[in-house]
Amino acid sequence: MKRSIKKVAVLGSGVMGSRIACHFANIGVEVLLLDIAPRELLPAEEAKGLTLESAAVRNRIVNTSLETAIKSNPAPLFSKSFAKRIQTGNFEDDMSKISQVDWIIEVVVERLDIKKSVFDQVEKYRKQGTLITSNTSGIPIHMMNEGRSEDFKAHFCGTHFFNPPRYLQLLEIIPTADTKKEVVDFLMEFGDKMLGKTVVLCKDTPAFIGNRIGVYSMLALTHLVDQLDLTVEEVDKYTGPAMGHPKSATFRTADVVGLDTLVNVANGVDQNAPNDEAKGVFKLPAYITKMVENKWLGEKTKKGFYEKVKATDGSSEILSLNLKTLEFGSQQKVKSSTLEATKLVEDIRKRMKVYEQGTDKAATLFRAMHYPLFEYVSKRVPEITDDFFRIDDAMRAGFGWEIGPFEVWDALGVRETLAKIQAEEKRLPGQTGEVAQWVHDMLASGAESFYKVENGVRHYYDIASKSYKPIPGTEELIVLDHIRDSKTIWKNSGVSIIDLGDGIINCEFHTKMNTIGGDVIQGINKAIDLAEKEYRGLVISNDGKNFSAGANIGMIFMMAVEQDYDELNMAVRMFQNTAMRLRYSSIPVVAAPFQLTLGGGCEFSMHADFVQLHAETYMGLVEFGVGVIPGGGGSKEFALRASDEYKDDQIVQNTLKDRFLTIGQAKVSTSAVEAFELGYLQKGKHAITMNRSRLLADAKAKAIELADAGYVQPIPRTDIKVLGNQGLGIVYVGADSMRAGKYISDHDKKISEKLGYVMCGGDLSAPTEVSEQYLLDLERKAFLELCAERKTLERIQHMLTKGKPLRN
Repeated sequence: MKRSIKKVAVLGSGVMGSRIACHFANIGVEVLLLDIAPRELLPAEEAKGLTLESAAVRNRIVNTSLETAIKSNPAPLFSKSFAKRIQTGNFEDDMSKISQVDWIIEVVVERLDIKKSVFDQVEKYRKQGTLITSNTSGIPIHMMNEGRSEDFKAHFCGTHFFNPPRYLQLLEIIPTADTKKEVVDFLMEFGDKMLGKTVVLCKDTPAFIGNRIGVYSMLALTHLVDQLDLTVEEVDKYTGPAMGHPKSATFRTADVVGLDTLVNVANGVDQNAPNDEAKGVFKLPAYITKMVENKWLGEKTKKGFYEKVKATDGSSEILSLNLKTLEFGSQQKVKSSTLEATKLVEDIRKRMKVYEQGTDKAATLFRAMHYPLFEYVSKRVPEITDDFFRIDDAMRAGFGWEIGPFEVWDALGVRETLAKIQAEEKRLPGQTGEVAQWVHDMLASGAESFYKVENGVRHYYDIASKSYKPIPGTEELIVLDHIRDSKTIWKNSGVSIIDLGDGIINCEFHTKMNTIGGDVIQGINKAIDLAEKEYRGLVISNDGKNFSAGANIGMIFMMAVEQDYDELNMAVRMFQNTAMRLRYSSIPVVAAPFQLTLGGGCEFSMHADFVQLHAETYMGLVEFGVGVIPGGGGSKEFALRASDEYKDDQIVQNTLKDRFLTIGQAKVSTSAVEAFELGYLQKGKHAITMNRSRLLADAKAKAIELADAGYVQPIPRTDIKVLGNQGLGIVYVGADSMRAGKYISDHDKKISEKLGYVMCGGDLSAPTEVSEQYLLDLERKAFLELCAERKTLERIQHMLTKGKPLRN
């Protein structure tokens, strides 16, 4: 049957339930969020004369939970306005409303008896064929099925979201023997395309895949602490970004997640996986047991492996726990020759090899944690999954690893690592030095790696057939890493131009943080030249961590310090001309930004014909922070867009004010939706892709669509209405009052006046229509004048040395 999801019911409004409800609201689905009705009145409710039957009281728990979620940071909603899509209620009064929904998600407390009692109520009202899933992290899915109707069983499975649901990409789907295949297939596709998740099919085994492997990895480290005489600081330094793991590394992650959560998962595996040969790893070291007894659970109790304290002078310090004495003290700096060597290697796979071959404590830990991990994950196939690639998917999406354990093993060399696993002296409970037989069989078959790329598509070694097969669902994706070597048609030090097929090429930045300098400007213009002569359209995107952090301010700083203003003027003019070429070329240009899209990256996106962006795009014009105004067309563009929003020839000054403040306050969107609300995107000229891995394919499809529709080269605008002195008066009065109130500095006031001058079209006696080039010339002049200011140079220098803007 064709199934669509228009409305969901989320049963349970705790931390997970309320945030799952918010994420469904993010994608436009109507949500019914229910929880229990209170059994006792609060003193404030009694004072108001309310009773347990009062509507405000009966929905107090669910409403409070939702309000807390909406106010939390990071925000669970793309836009706070989306909260209107969530209706609240309670189990007693509103459970009958679940008859109107398409999917029921149970997210109550992790107790089987309570879940079963909720399902008893669900059975009374749920209509036939409605999806019903449980967001459990540990209770066996099949145990929840017991005693349920046949239709319930056929449409029931586990859907394990990771917290926070908006940001962590892993969604585990855990069917039972009774779950219909079409239900599983639907949830896998919906989770991928609509919810933007890396969807991993799991077997109904303890902790499923993500937590089984992730918690094993974390607890293995806790056992290695004594063997290797490691400190908290050393573990987190060695197991962070250098290893391809998040900045929170190991112990700081445990503090964020909560030590009690980690312990619950560990105990669950210990009790429910009797045949796990390494189950001894899940038995807690003495110092963790003592921490739990002391209620040192991490951030939720303000004390864990780290503790933030305040001194008498008001300053704060983060102390670390001495794992031997269980006392807190000042953190000690960690030095490592191996870590220094890894800093020189950007490619994560090549970095793994450098890390493994080190000779200090960091490298010793790398080997001592990875060799048993390789053994462990190999033996979990086919116990927790038939396909090993799902383990890698789970670790990347759920725990933030850049590459999963089998991918690391590939990077080190599968065959040559076997002997090292056998020879490793630092052994963990259950570790034998022998990997699963299927790995030996794979090597014996002539296959030397777990993965390989063929014709731009990633394949994995299929154990059953002893052959390589495409990873399911990836055939339609475009991964630049997989086609760069064979499809690059031009490149320089900062850009690769890659043929995506079907007449579409992609311009990929690969500078540090994908900053924009002369090489990137050259590459974009070359891409437009090639597209106009030989292709049908151009996409601008990349496979980096961020789309672009903006212009190379180091280059600007050097030219400004040397007072080479002719060179700087030419550089800014070239930047502006490139932005204008993106808009006025003869072929459609689609920008596909994601994550950080700042400064020049934002300006280039604003000038594309269409912006196909990832839901998690943090877009903004942030030049004020370094003492200048947007100089690559951003200031001009906001003046143009303000003009287009004036209605019936009436000057709407609030429109100009809003656009001015967006730049003046260096506002950065917290989502793609907010980027539209801030004016960085235009209605009808952007679309949102929920799954990051699909972004490039979606952008290519849009470029083809524009070309097929008969794309016509636009005509430069000459009808931009600016306010002149009428608007400048408002800007100057506002800047004066902000300065008088000491909200901004003298330099901020000067920047504000320069920006206002550009957006109002300069010193014009009356509202006038001007051209884009007129505004670009004003923008460039103002930018150069600000670059000559001493305060601007101080801000840029601070940004370069400290990595953050300076306001003074």
